[in-house]
Amino acid sequence: MADQWIIQVLGRDYGPADLATLREWKADGRVLQTNPARRADVDLWQTAAEIPGLFQVEPPPVQVTIRDQKSTAYVPQSRDSGVLDEVSDRKPETKPPSRNILVETFRIYFRGFFQFFGLSLLSIAPIVCAALTSRFIDTAPGVNVDLRAAVAAAFWLCMMVLWLVLIPIYIAGIQILSAELATGQRIGFLSVLNAAVKYWPRVAGLCIFVYFIFFLLMVFGFGIAVMVAGSNSLVSIVLALALLVFQVWLFSRFFINVLFWQQFAVLENATAAEALRESRKLARSGGNLRWYQRPLWRGALIASFWFAFVLAIAVVSDWPMLRDYFVEISRTQDPQALLQKMTAAMQTHGLDYQALALNVLQRILQPLLGIAFVVLYLDSKGDV
Repeated sequence: MADQWIIQVLGRDYGPADLATLREWKADGRVLQTNPARRADVDLWQTAAEIPGLFQVEPPPVQVTIRDQKSTAYVPQSRDSGVLDEVSDRKPETKPPSRNILVETFRIYFRGFFQFFGLSLLSIAPIVCAALTSRFIDTAPGVNVDLRAAVAAAFWLCMMVLWLVLIPIYIAGIQILSAELATGQRIGFLSVLNAAVKYWPRVAGLCIFVYFIFFLLMVFGFGIAVMVAGSNSLVSIVLALALLVFQVWLFSRFFINVLFWQQFAVLENATAAEALRESRKLARSGGNLRWYQRPLWRGALIASFWFAFVLAIAVVSDWPMLRDYFVEISRTQDPQALLQKMTAAMQTHGLDYQALALNVLQRILQPLLGIAFVVLYLDSKGDV
């Protein structure tokens, strides 16, 4: 009888499974070398990398840096896997962060560049198709203007819906591919997509919840800004500023709580509630470390760098319009007339190829943000 093996993920045991099944899990990108493993009839734990015939004999050098961390494999639960609900009492040794996140992020990105580019196409293709097709329809000769506008709007709406549907696959794919490359392994692009699709319902639900809350907080902040701008009373201004401080506090608290939801939802195969709970726990961990070594501050720094880059891209692409806007502000005192002029200018401007190219560049580089959070997540797991 072939040897049967148990694979452990954060204290949960999966199996018993024979070598053929383990190879299928590995091919699908669901088993990492660092997973604790043991034979079903032996209580001696080792790692999945030491299972004969499953991984290469020589483990990659990067495995040494994460060998003592908890497993982060994304083995989905199934009725046939014999999942045990026992939680391991073993706790890793507390130690300061050991990864250079910037270097590791770029190493992973360039190692899997074409696969990350393939994932980026999930968000690039719908947007580019919508922009180019709308431009083609708008300039098509012999077509009624109203019909062209209706067709362009319908096609744009279809592409945006497709883009929203593909976002959860993109997010899960980035997590899976980054975690696999971080352990020195290679995984096929189709295997990444196959594994990512399985997480679509969970990631889609969390995306709706997380981004909708952020949207509400931003609308709340915008409403407060309008209140301040339109108020002449000192009391109203002070009240609005107090509400703005409260809104910033709410935004910060929610940002902390959802900092690692993508990693727990995919790499830990956690439910939506568990992902949010564990994300909050990990983000608030590292109290024994210096403030700049804690997951929260390192995550905030990563997000700040990325948002600054996105803002710079937006300013560069929209600079001509912003320049004209400020010129019109200095000349026009009537807000309604100013709005009408800016709307007419946007309608006659047509497709901005420079802005489209910068948008594509941003989306090609966007996997760097996901990779950085995966690297931070793997490094921070040794500190809780």
